[in-house]
Amino acid sequence: MINVTQFSHFRLGGYSETGFLKHIYFLVAILIYMLILCANLLLITVICRNRSLHEPMYMFPCSLFVNELFGSTAFFPLLLDQLLSDTHTVSVPLCLMQIYCLYSYVFVEFFNLTVISYDRYLAICYPLQYNSYMTFKRVSVNIAAAWLTAFLHMFCTVSLSASLQLCGNVIDYIYCNNYSVIKLACSDTRVNNILGFCSLVLTVIVPLILIFYTYMRILRVCFSGSKQTRQKAVSTCTPHLVSLFNFSFGCCFEVIQSRFEKSGLPPFMVVFLSLYIFVSQPLLNPIIYGLKMSKIFDTCKRLFCSKFLLIQLK
Repeated sequence: MINVTQFSHFRLGGYSETGFLKHIYFLVAILIYMLILCANLLLITVICRNRSLHEPMYMFPCSLFVNELFGSTAFFPLLLDQLLSDTHTVSVPLCLMQIYCLYSYVFVEFFNLTVISYDRYLAICYPLQYNSYMTFKRVSVNIAAAWLTAFLHMFCTVSLSASLQLCGNVIDYIYCNNYSVIKLACSDTRVNNILGFCSLVLTVIVPLILIFYTYMRILRVCFSGSKQTRQKAVSTCTPHLVSLFNFSFGCCFEVIQSRFEKSGLPPFMVVFLSLYIFVSQPLLNPIIYGLKMSKIFDTCKRLFCSKFLLIQLK
């Protein structure tokens, strides 16, 4: 058996089809990355600098925007480097670090979306008690718990993957994937598989059940409430639902392409499936929250208008 420490690198096999188009792919990828950075940084800055936005319904999306930056930074720099590389290799520690960051990003996203659904549930179902339930301290604890739980969980997962004995070092992806590393193992992977199943249940299935429960309660209140209540529910829940469905859709893509045979798919479709979860969500969240949440949109508009007037006066 070959121990993982005998490999100095993994080879990413998903780049074999780039060919002479690699420079075009590089320019498109760096443009998308710059858009993600600018959009999310803008909204984080707007929320942090304006005290009127220091409320739960804005602080939770701010945590989402920070997570989009975290996930994108874990994904795009290595992607850009590999697009211009001829060997498409990545060192073992760097590959494990990317696995740690990308999977942490996914889990933090689900945890954040779960907490936002609970926040919307309290705001719509218990509006009079909302401020006493969702205090600044509870908001901070919920956000911190979402991040710490994901980081600690992924530390255990990556530690187990790093200790595996491997028979090969070719990962058939454009990024480092934990399931692909496990498939390369010569040693017993039962513990990894059990932990992977527990991860799926605790970090994906349970949050989705909690989100489903909160929205069932919200729907009950909407059907029995006034028109104003229904309008409030639609305006405040739409960004969250769009973000949730999009991210769940991306996760389904990821599961399908990692667990099932991809030989029947054209190369561009395989690349699209690989990119979707790490590109669509970081681009979509700033747009839907920035446009749909009127207070954020109005603050951004005032900020840009004031800067434009200052430039004109100069």
